Order: sequence, then C-alpha cells, then structure tokens
Amino acid sequence: MMKNRIALLLLLIGFFGFAQQIIPRSYVAHYIDTPLEVDGKANEEVWKEAPFSESFIDIEGVKIPKYETQVKMLWDDENLYFYAELKEPHIWATLKQRDTVIFYNNDFEIFIDPDGDTHNYYEFEMNALNTVWDLLIAKPYRESAPVVDSWDIQGLQTAVSINGTLNDASDVDKSWSVEIAMPWEVLKEASGSTELPADEFWRINFSRVNWDYELDNGVYSRKKDESGTFLPEYNWVWSPQGVINMHEPEHWGYVYFSSKPVSEKDTFTIPKDEQIRWKLYEFYRAQKAYFATNKSWATDLKAIDATPFELEDKTLRPTLENYSQGWIITVKSPFSGMLYSIREDGKYSEINQ
Repeated sequence: MMKNRIALLLLLIGFFGFAQQIIPRSYVAHYIDTPLEVDGKANEEVWKEAPFSESFIDIEGVKIPKYETQVKMLWDDENLYFYAELKEPHIWATLKQRDTVIFYNNDFEIFIDPDGDTHNYYEFEMNALNTVWDLLIAKPYRESAPVVDSWDIQGLQTAVSINGTLNDASDVDKSWSVEIAMPWEVLKEASGSTELPADEFWRINFSRVNWDYELDNGVYSRKKDESGTFLPEYNWVWSPQGVINMHEPEHWGYVYFSSKPVSEKDTFTIPKDEQIRWKLYEFYRAQKAYFATNKSWATDLKAIDATPFELEDKTLRPTLENYSQGWIITVKSPFSGMLYSIREDGKYSEINQ
C-alpha cells in the first residue's frame, strides 16, 4: 500500500513538473445492457452502484464551491447517460424557451469533445425547469469560427427532480438532480468513427453556473450591485480548467467507457502520450502569445521555448513547419510511435507511423 502511494506521488510530481498544469480528472463509465428510465431520480440499481465523481471545484482549481455537485455516467448500445446532484438551498429558474442562454439561470452543463482535437465539440446546458440549450462549436472561441446554435441532439431525453420546491422563497430546499440520455448516433458525428467508444476515452467536462440571487415580491432573479450591474457568476466544474474559461477543451477530463458491467470494477490510467498533447498545447499558447507581440508566427522553436524536452527519461524533439497560412508543430511519441501535431488554430491531430 505504501509503495503504491509513493508511486502515485512520484507520478503526479512528474506530471506537474512536465506539464506545469492541473492534471485532468478521469472517470470510468460502465456499460449496461438495459435502457434507463430518464426521470431525474436515478432509482435503478445500476445507478446506485455507479460511483459518483469527485465533488466539483471552482473552475480555476483552487476554491471549494459553496454548494456540492457530483455526477455519474453509464452507457448502453443506444445512449450515453448522465446523472448529477446539485445541492442548493434556493432552487429557482425562469427560462423556458429552448436554446436560450440557459446560464443566465443557475444551470448544469456538459461539454463533449469525442476525438479530443478541441474542434467540433458539443455544449449542453439545462436549468431546473428542464429547459435545454444544445449547440455544436466548430472551434473554441479563441479562434474565429461559427457556433451552430440551431444544432439539436435528436432523441435527447432529459428530466429534473426537485428535492424542495421550485421558485418558492418561503422555504429552504435541499437539492435538484438532472438525468440525461444522449443518443450515440448524434454524439458519434464528431468522433471520427462510426463505432461505439468501448474501452476507449473521450474528453468531457461538466460545469455548474450559480448566481447570487435577489427577490422582488417573492420572485427570484440574478443579484445586482448598487450600480445595477449583475454580480459575477460562480463557475464550478468537475475537472478544473485552471482558467475562467470552459472553452479550452484541452483541459477537460477523461471519461473511459468500460465494456464491463458496473458490478465489475475497472480502472483507467491517462496514457503517457496524453502528456505530449498537453505539451503541444503549451507550444500553441506560446505561439499565440508570440503572434500577439510580433504580429507574425515564430519560425524558430527557440523563440517560444519549444526546445527538446524530457519525458520519463526519453528526449522528445519537436519540429516546426511554417507555411503561408500558419504553422504545424510535430512530436513523435517514444512510447507508441504515434506522430502528434498541433497547428495555428489549435487543432490537434495524430498519425499512425
């Protein structure tokens, strides 16, 4: 037991020393062979057996949120299921129109990047009235790209259960829970594969936006300061981003889709090659910073401190190729032989050698 703890400590130290970032969290979602009833309550035995995630933390990864939030996941041949419990003494919601800006209410959010390239990812939000907003994002907001707001998750199932009374300021509530089923046929559209991701991982994160509230004749709304400006929201997440921005998908967590039933334990370790991905995004951010100062891309890796680096006693040597529209930085893995690259718009790619 002590040896295992020491090994884990050394691994984390190595990760932090290498990437100088917060290590994303991970979760094992187990397979089930019977569809779930989506009622917001998760009363099925398989839900009871499925483990909760770690409690949410502030988006920057430091502060402990005022109210606790946890999630669970399961999957079958048709759907990916989510269940979340959100502690809240005052449960309120006002938005009722689909695809409105749901985070203007307290909400629960899911972000999914199936192939982990940070492009063509999904965002989903819902409030305590079971009003949803789903959209497809071609590129993170740091890059100029369209947001497909009209995109809908066909076959989506959602439900909310209130442990208290919605929009009633006369009492103190306990929590609200959400249950969601997203069909694989929709989610696979951005995965690069027609197959279910059995025994593979996707990049996923969860967010909870919470607001201080005020009452006007018993009606809840977002609280304002003396000048009439809304107070800033709280951003609580499953896997910390390190920055106040959910739209940096390279920081999202890892969800491993185990083919084993929930009654059989399974484990997942983030692959060594993922550390190369993290490093490439450091180079990407360094190139963006260089461009902001010099109005041109660096043509020498030394200019952005992208020199050869060590990873578990292996020396990795990045290469840079500039072209008329931008650049590509490439690194070959000494572990898998895969070739990984990142380009000027942040798209991450992998190539079998």
